[in-house]
Amino acid sequence: MKNNTISKTFLWMCFGLLVTFITGFLVSNNDTMLKNIYGGWGYVGFVIVELILVIVLSARVMKMKPTTAKVCFLIYSFVSGLTFSSIFVYYNLNSIMLIFLVAAVIFALMAVIGYVTKVDLTKLGTYLLFGLIAVVVVSLINIIIGSSLLAIIISVVCIIIFIGITAYDVQKIKELDNMGLPQDNLAIYGALDLYLDFINLFIHLLSIFGRSND
Repeated sequence: MKNNTISKTFLWMCFGLLVTFITGFLVSNNDTMLKNIYGGWGYVGFVIVELILVIVLSARVMKMKPTTAKVCFLIYSFVSGLTFSSIFVYYNLNSIMLIFLVAAVIFALMAVIGYVTKVDLTKLGTYLLFGLIAVVVVSLINIIIGSSLLAIIISVVCIIIFIGITAYDVQKIKELDNMGLPQDNLAIYGALDLYLDFINLFIHLLSIFGRSND
């Protein structure tokens, strides 16, 4: 894989995370914005916008102009930050920073493994995808049941799944780059995948080990 491509991929991923976390932190300290987002249908509306953006980016990013792809990714990161503000409201800031560091170390380790390994992770990725679908189904059921123990189990399983998916995604990006795809578009495609991997890893670690402000 070209070093320039992987550098751009991780640079854009980090930039997206920075936008999300700064937005979330600033919003969490603004009562008016919190009321606008979480009052009425505001939160649901932003979640819908998030879903639309991630679907459009995932499906069309390789066909977009590079500038358009970058702008869409940053808009997605910003909108995610609006809904991410609840994290800063509920959890202790020191706890968030510590879990972020732990997630970053785990993520970096799995990214390196995915980059250097000679083992084909395609089958692993397929199994992890089915596992993720199963977890989503169980999570929806748990919304009705409301079991705290099941919620912890789901988070543990999700951590394992996204640890594996991180290695798989890095290897996938490496293989796509060898196919000669547009570098800038591939960097945004990869950044979106890795951004989602990190966010999910972080959130589930936080749900287990994070300390609330209560």
